[in-house]
Amino acid sequence: MTAIGSAARFAPVRLLGRIHPSYAALLVLLIAIAFLTPNFLSPLGVMAFLRRGASLAIVSVGQLFVLSMGGFDLSVGSLITLAVMGSALMINNDPALTWHAIALVYLMGIGSGLFLGLVVSYLKVPSIIASLGALLSIKGVALAWSGGSPQGYLPDNFRQFGRVTYHDVPIIQVLPMSVVVLAVFVAICAWLFHGTTFGRLALIVGDNPRAADLAGVRVRLVRIVGFLVSAVSAVTAGILLGGFAGPAQDVGDGFELQAIAANVLGGTQLLGGRGSVAGVVAGSLTLTALFTVLNLIGLPKPLRDAVQGGILIAAVAYSVRRQGWEK
Repeated sequence: MTAIGSAARFAPVRLLGRIHPSYAALLVLLIAIAFLTPNFLSPLGVMAFLRRGASLAIVSVGQLFVLSMGGFDLSVGSLITLAVMGSALMINNDPALTWHAIALVYLMGIGSGLFLGLVVSYLKVPSIIASLGALLSIKGVALAWSGGSPQGYLPDNFRQFGRVTYHDVPIIQVLPMSVVVLAVFVAICAWLFHGTTFGRLALIVGDNPRAADLAGVRVRLVRIVGFLVSAVSAVTAGILLGGFAGPAQDVGDGFELQAIAANVLGGTQLLGGRGSVAGVVAGSLTLTALFTVLNLIGLPKPLRDAVQGGILIAAVAYSVRRQGWEK
């Protein structure tokens, strides 16, 4: 057999090897959901699934900007809680204050992301430690502000982002506003990460920050922008979750680990240097599909949490092994 014939024979195998397992896992889980609930295959069922997964996908895409640079942002869950509970307190049952509250929670998120970026970039504090401290501090501020329990009410013009669904849409019939927000946010982040110089610089910083610095890359500025994007994503997800479920003191719990798991499932390299927006969206939808299947079969929440932890460990182990295979 000639070398050309051998290469042609194994070309499909190599092509399959390039397809990340998260896409196959997502397909299998979607088939399982369709088997358990046949209505899932309808436009209403698909859109309901995307609406459930929108918040996690948004947070995960924001987390990509930090992970791709070799960092971690563990503060996103607490920032989601602050956005929801803070909005309810600031609106104080007055729908006229909704847009003011949204603007203020975005300013809080930007302030948090800027603070983390400065601490990591200039004080050289490891991002996992700095963001862990921010997680505790932000959650403490949210609870102290609300008196330890959810207060206030989110009016309809706030909750529309998580609840409103457009009907009589051509082809898809229905379109939740949260899916529109997801599509717009992902499109902007995909352009920023894949279509601009910043995205390439982020990957360079993650691959070798010392070499990037010597090459003239403004490493500190790149890292600060990464934390800003992550913070904005957390606030956006908080607005959607607040609209969908209302104020709650545990609304953001666990999102930081889920976002990291979604990134790993989507092919993001934890030590930096690799990642894609499409892969992260696929990873987050895979987690959403998994949680849906576990709910449908009646698995208790403690066991679902245990499964989530196992998935994170397995995904990281696979990512490390895959890096070794490719070297």
